[in-house]
Amino acid sequence: MRTTRAYAIGSSATCGCPAAGGACSGPTTTGRAPADRLVDRCGGIPLNFAARTQLVAVNVALGTGSHVTAAAVADPFTDEVFWTDGARASVRRAGTDEPLAPTAESRLVDVNLDPPFPNAPAFRAVRLLADDRLLARFGPRVLSTSLALTWVVAGRRAAYLTDGAAADSVHFAAGIALCRAAGCVVTDLHGAPLAAGPVGLLVAADAQTHTELLSLVRDQLTG
Repeated sequence: MRTTRAYAIGSSATCGCPAAGGACSGPTTTGRAPADRLVDRCGGIPLNFAARTQLVAVNVALGTGSHVTAAAVADPFTDEVFWTDGARASVRRAGTDEPLAPTAESRLVDVNLDPPFPNAPAFRAVRLLADDRLLARFGPRVLSTSLALTWVVAGRRAAYLTDGAAADSVHFAAGIALCRAAGCVVTDLHGAPLAAGPVGLLVAADAQTHTELLSLVRDQLTG
């Protein structure tokens, strides 16, 4: 039996997260066919919105089983919608679609420092920021927003890295689908194909950037 999954994150203006005094919803079953519907109305990090920081997004991903077939990430402040039909990745501005082309030219790497840290103490992203090898090759940045994945796929960032569980996550499903459709390298922190569990996420615009960052991560994990 085919199972349809819908992953969605609503606007921060209607955030239901504990930080805003509410609670995010869990899986529900609706419709005529067996379905999982995961909805998180945080729309990004609620603390960003509460602090009047315009780094929030609306994310929606649709798929069958664990395979996402279509996804979109909307930035309400730039009026951009990043979308994929599973075969291509584009951004819509003022009603016009433009193809997305990842590139590592910026050398900027976003690192998420928000907990949880399931791979600690072996791996801590904060230690990566102080690694001279990273600083020599890249310009590290610290962000907590699902927009970071859209910036990789749009060529505004070279890579994104986070600890925690990302596969089938309401926070990452749409962004990961975009990155895959555009040809980014998407793995866990061990360099393996992304799977369920607290294995982290490493997304890079190209194979060379991914290899360089993975080497630094592995040094922590195996050291």
